[in-house]
Amino acid sequence: MDRFHKLFVAAAAGVLSCVAMAQPASREQLKGLDEQVQDIKKDVLAISSELQLLEEKLLYPSNSQVSLFVSLKGAGKLRLDAVRLKIDGQDAAHHIYTFKELEALQGGGIQRLHTGNVRTGEHSLEVAVIGKHGDTDFQQVATYRFKKAVEPKLLEIVVDRSEASAKAIQFKE
Repeated sequence: MDRFHKLFVAAAAGVLSCVAMAQPASREQLKGLDEQVQDIKKDVLAISSELQLLEEKLLYPSNSQVSLFVSLKGAGKLRLDAVRLKIDGQDAAHHIYTFKELEALQGGGIQRLHTGNVRTGEHSLEVAVIGKHGDTDFQQVATYRFKKAVEPKLLEIVVDRSEASAKAIQFKE
C-alpha cells in the first residue's frame, strides 16, 4: 500500500506542477482536476483492498487456515479486559480491549482475534479470559480440541457475561 501512496503523491504533484506552469485555470478546469484526483484515490483504495485479499490468500491458504473470533453474550457484570490464545501450546494471540472495542462487542460485534496456519488433524486451543466480575478480578482458562480438515477452519470463542462460573468461555464451530 505504501507504494501506491507514493505513486499517488507523485501523480498528484505532477498534476499540480503542470497546473502551476499553465495559464490561470478556470473553475471548471479545477473542478475537473479535483474529480480526476478523487477517481485516482478510489482506484488506489480498490487496488489496495484487492492486494490485501491476495496477500491473505497467499499467507493463509485455505487448506491450512484457521481463524479465531471473539464475541460476547449475556448482559451480566463480567467486563472483558484481555484475551490470550494458545494453539497447540504456542502463543497465538493476546489482546487487551479498549472501551470502544468493548462497546462494539457488547453491541453484538464479533472480533477476528487471530488468523494463522495449522496442519490438518487434531489441535488444542487454550483460551484465557481476564476481566472483572463486579468488583472482583476474574480469570478463566478453557481448552478446546478441534479437528482441522482441508477447508478453512472458523472457531468462535463466546464469552458469556452472565456467568462467572466455569462456563463463561464457550466454543462454536
